[in-house]
Amino acid sequence: MCTSIVEIVNAEGKGKGKDGWFALTKSVVSYDHPHFALLEEAITIDFVNHDHGPGARAAVELTLESAKALNGALNKAIKAAENEHAKRS
Repeated sequence: MCTSIVEIVNAEGKGKGKDGWFALTKSVVSYDHPHFALLEEAITIDFVNHDHGPGARAAVELTLESAKALNGALNKAIKAAENEHAKRS
């Protein structure tokens, strides 16, 4: 069953796709049937720049458990980076 769960946010940074590095403009997070992972459903994260066509895409398909672990790691790294930044200011 399709879930229609999609979250899109602006992104600034670089991603590496089939044609090399490209500037990011959006991050798309969805929960649905994966295209490649052998899973029933997956959290998919796409880093894209639609202005450069379909090749400007870096994507991952994760289990819910892996996505939760990634979310925890991101939160810890962000908190540590904010603390480090505060020390320098």
